[in-house]
Amino acid sequence: MTITAGLPAATRRSSDLSKRSAEVFAEAEDHPVTVTRRDGAPLVLMSQREAEGRAGLLNFAAQLITVTLDDAGTLAERMAKAFPWMLALSPVDRETCAQDLVDAARASFSTDQPHLAIAELTSWKETATAVAAGLGAADLEWLDEEDAAVAVGRP
Repeated sequence: MTITAGLPAATRRSSDLSKRSAEVFAEAEDHPVTVTRRDGAPLVLMSQREAEGRAGLLNFAAQLITVTLDDAGTLAERMAKAFPWMLALSPVDRETCAQDLVDAARASFSTDQPHLAIAELTSWKETATAVAAGLGAADLEWLDEEDAAVAVGRP
């Protein structure tokens, strides 16, 4: 399986980089572009955002593999070893978090969309950080949408 598996079929010749570089670069902003060459293997041109997303997903996958190889404890307990910030969550939230992260990783890999897992990981980590800072202990009063419009004025 290659890094371009499941990506839009965008292939350009290396001569396009010199003749229509702005067009090729604009296309690479949207999705990776395979650049074919007569004298070598094809290259893949992609944005740094795309490359970082893929690297982040692979790092997350490595952590999940480590978790699955450990057979001591529940999934949430094993994941809390890999992601210590999960310890700030309640036991019920840890279980939910663990399952949400596995589900998001499966969705990311099956759709080739790294942002799905990374967004879920970031969301849960930020929640744990807020809980650790004491923001989860406050009694919150949620306003209905109609009440919010009246109670909270425009900034």
